[in-house]
Amino acid sequence: MAIVASAPGKVLMTGGYLILERPNAGLVLSTNARFYAIVRPLYDELKPDSWAWAWTDVKLTSPQMARETTYKMSLKHLFLQCASSSNSRNPFVEYAVQYSVAAAYASLDNDKKNALHKLLLQGLDITILGCNQFYSYRNQIEALGLPLSPESLATLKPFTSITFNAGESNGENSKPEVAKTGLGSSAAMTTAVVAALLSYLGVVNLSSLSEDQNQELDTADLDVVHVIAQTAHCIAQGKVGSGFDVSSAVYGSQRYVRFSPEVLSSAQGAVGGQPLDEVITDVLKGKWDHERTKFSLPPLMMLLLGEPGTGGSSTPSMVGAVKKWQESDPQKSRDTWTKLSNANSALETQLNLLRKLAEEHWDAYKCVISSCSMCKSEEWMGQTSEPSQIQIVKALLGSRDAMLEIRCQMRQMGDAAGIPIEPESQTRLLDATMKMEGVLLAGVPGAGGFDAIFAVTLGDASSTNLTEAWSSHNVLAMLVREDPRGVSLQSSDPRATEITSGISAVYIE
Repeated sequence: MAIVASAPGKVLMTGGYLILERPNAGLVLSTNARFYAIVRPLYDELKPDSWAWAWTDVKLTSPQMARETTYKMSLKHLFLQCASSSNSRNPFVEYAVQYSVAAAYASLDNDKKNALHKLLLQGLDITILGCNQFYSYRNQIEALGLPLSPESLATLKPFTSITFNAGESNGENSKPEVAKTGLGSSAAMTTAVVAALLSYLGVVNLSSLSEDQNQELDTADLDVVHVIAQTAHCIAQGKVGSGFDVSSAVYGSQRYVRFSPEVLSSAQGAVGGQPLDEVITDVLKGKWDHERTKFSLPPLMMLLLGEPGTGGSSTPSMVGAVKKWQESDPQKSRDTWTKLSNANSALETQLNLLRKLAEEHWDAYKCVISSCSMCKSEEWMGQTSEPSQIQIVKALLGSRDAMLEIRCQMRQMGDAAGIPIEPESQTRLLDATMKMEGVLLAGVPGAGGFDAIFAVTLGDASSTNLTEAWSSHNVLAMLVREDPRGVSLQSSDPRATEITSGISAVYIE
């Protein structure tokens, strides 16, 4: 029996930095870039003396990184002991395994615990796979002499091996540096592993969330996946972040307000020796006061991401710099945050209005999007005559104005904190992008820096034009699109099926 679960990567459109503090909200879009976790028994049969075993085996395989890590897991204390070399460890998966097994022991009755014990004695064989969109293959494309285009990316087989940067193995504790695209690979990976394990161990039933069915946004089982994944991810990264990346990996695109960090105090204290199943019981019963509201882009709009090729940025160090600035200049930082929060709210209001207008005046909406997709924003108002069309164009222009104000406040915050939230090179690129035909808005997602930029275009034609324009600016348009689904169960091994649009199938050898 194998369970395959997947969880999406994300793009934080609004809420960078502010989302770390309640009650500030952020708009986060989930994407078609998905991380997969495959869980199956390590051994087909139990040996006669296995009932007396105090330990079981866990194997973690990451084919893209050519890594295999083995562990011994204590069935009494539920901790993992690595049996492989230390530099191949993955703390996100380790905590996901420990907390998922602890959740099983904490939530199942005694009869089911016996079955759980037998299942665990068969060992856990876990494979993790990330879609190509999570990683940068720019160097490989350039080395092959291919143009910087989505078509070139589409020639790569799914789950292509990740090439480490040169000089990554200097010393036992050094970690290989993998060029990433900023889609939240660790959150998607953690969520996929937790969802697969909780399903495999019988804690949750996610069968209604198969890739062929519409996802229900609010279920008790999804909430369990969220709590365990959020806890594992926070503990693995050594700090309690905002959690928007894990929340979108579980539930999909949404408007998000973070949870109060105190809910994880027992998990943080667990490192001190409290039994893990008790800790997880506390976490599951804790007051998770995050807020999420269903959100996605209005109809006929396309999310595009472009990789500038300037290397990524360290979000923790940038967040640290902003916090130092807040402490050193509380009045100015408060003013900037208020203006930024107002601009974020304005963009959310306009996008929600566009979705409402699309429902009420579909023909007019479709006509406006079609005509505006072929001209620059200053010409949009001239494309309309009817009152409903004028209202739609005003909402489009209102969205642009809100994004320009967001970018302005983000730049000012970066200048004050001494960090490149929107570096000059990104400013020039974003300005050029927003001046193109059919482009609604563009910005730096999340904490900003030199990660991929995002744009929202009106319809397919303008997105095609934008990818060509980006290529001429040495920007690689990625194969990332919005997909509002969250965590999902898959019917088969993803390596044997077509799993993302634009990427052809690859079969297991």
